[in-house]
Amino acid sequence: MRLQAPMTAPPAQMIDIYGQPVEITGAGKRTLLSFFREANCPFCNFRVYELTHNHKSLSTLGLDVIAVFSSPKADVMQFIARQPRPFLMVADPDSNMHNLFGIERSLWGKLKAMMIRLPAMMKGMGMVGLAGMKTGSLMPADFLIDENGRIVEAYYGSDAGDHIPMERIELFLARGIASRQAA
Repeated sequence: MRLQAPMTAPPAQMIDIYGQPVEITGAGKRTLLSFFREANCPFCNFRVYELTHNHKSLSTLGLDVIAVFSSPKADVMQFIARQPRPFLMVADPDSNMHNLFGIERSLWGKLKAMMIRLPAMMKGMGMVGLAGMKTGSLMPADFLIDENGRIVEAYYGSDAGDHIPMERIELFLARGIASRQAA
C-alpha cells in the first residue's frame, strides 16, 4: 500500500551499514528518506552521486538524508560506500523497509528507464560496470518527512531512475525555514 501525505511515517527501526541505529520519525529534523533498488543499480549510483554532490547545501538547510538499498551490506559497501558518503546508508536485503513503505516492482518501469534515461544509465554503468546489468524490477521512492515524523511528500518513481527532483527537496527545506521563522 502506498503511503501518502500527511500520514505519519511508519515507525521504522533500521541499522546503518556501520551498525548504528537509524531513526526517522520524530527526530526533530527534516528528512529525505530515499529508497533505492540494488546497490549495483546504475540509476541508483547516479542518484547517489547527485545526493553526494548536493549534500552540503541540503544539510546546511537542515536536511538529513537516509538512503535505503534493497541489497546486502556487502553490496552496499562494494558499490555505494566504496567512496565516502555524507549521509546514512541502510542495507535492506529482504526489502522489509521497502515493503513497509509500499515500494513497488515493475518490469516495465525498469525497461522504460533503460530507454528514456540512457545518459544516466551509461554514467551509472561507468560506476558499477557489468554488475549493473544484474538488477531486479524494484522501483525507487522518496519521502520528505518533517520534524514531527509526518510525510510531507511521497514520491513513487514511475521508472527505475525516477527520483524526486532536487527542486522539490529544496522547496521542502525552504518551507521548513519559513515556518520556523514565522514561529
